[in-house]
Amino acid sequence: MKFLLAVMAAFALCAPAHAQRLYSQAELDALLAPIALQTDGVLSQVLMAATYPEDVAAAAAWSRANAHLRGDAAVRAADEQPWDPSVKSLLAFPELLARMDESPQWLRDLGEAFLGQQAQVMDTVQGLRQRAQANGQLVTSADTAVYQQGEAIVVQPRAQVVYVPYYDPYVVYGPWWWGPYYRPVVWRAWSPYPVFLAHGFFYSAPDWRHRYVRVVHRPVHVQRLHEHIVPGKWQHRTQVQRAQTPAALSRPVRDRVQPQVQPQVRPQARPQVQPHVRVPEAQRKPIVQQRQPMPAANGYSHPKREAARHDAPRREYRVAEPRLEQRSQGQNQRGGEMRGGGEHRGGGERGAQRGHRG
Repeated sequence: MKFLLAVMAAFALCAPAHAQRLYSQAELDALLAPIALQTDGVLSQVLMAATYPEDVAAAAAWSRANAHLRGDAAVRAADEQPWDPSVKSLLAFPELLARMDESPQWLRDLGEAFLGQQAQVMDTVQGLRQRAQANGQLVTSADTAVYQQGEAIVVQPRAQVVYVPYYDPYVVYGPWWWGPYYRPVVWRAWSPYPVFLAHGFFYSAPDWRHRYVRVVHRPVHVQRLHEHIVPGKWQHRTQVQRAQTPAALSRPVRDRVQPQVQPQVRPQARPQVQPHVRVPEAQRKPIVQQRQPMPAANGYSHPKREAARHDAPRREYRVAEPRLEQRSQGQNQRGGEMRGGGEHRGGGERGAQRGHRG
């Protein structure tokens, strides 16, 4: 008896705090009826987003505050938000996101059912599509292609323009087959409108053969790194795992680029300025200015010639006045001789003339 009690206590300690709930087929039909007829891309990302109900509530509030944004513009504007990419992708369809936020209990149940019973969820979607197709409510249109792929019914948009239609579960599926106990939620109606999306917007798709959601490629509409999103079977990341993500990985890619290391330049030492000291007049030395030799015409000067030119005695020349005095003296001498001779000659001649006359 004691051994049995010990074993039961050990199992109680090892049991999880929150056991996974299993949903019946009637409950799965009611949960998936509002979204089973959407295109495969929208359906797969709604199923993934339902596993993050807190992010859906935050994204719906953000969408109401930015009602002017739709499509790719809305998704890129919320790039810095820490939500899962599947939740961010629903910002392109604000009416659908708002209806999901208006049904919180339905949203939580859908997320738990997808996490615990993914294969059964995929089978339930195909059963609902078969009922709608048999009722004439799921057919190919101008914007949506409906075709058979093996045993699965595939719904795809015909172009990059995607329509998210509204439909009443009680109309498209016919009379509800589970009675009044498990009835699907009925959303407020909205008018379908075209949403222009970039190529590769839907990064996931249902794998109907293996009955799970498959990641086709990494999200192209968000820049934040999500290391858990890799091509292959989709893997859910819990809140604890998201909280353990390093801060360097949670930042946008453009913020994680390593900056270029600039070389460290040491500042040049500033010269020390000597303090001004007043020298007494008795100790002051006369300032001798050295005469610089004048450069020659060809651009350089000979040092010996310059020294000889500066050491030679200086001569003073009187140019104008001495020459004028010498000239005047010479002229006076010559004039005197001429006058004296003339008088002598003139006197002789006149004396001779007087003697001849007498």
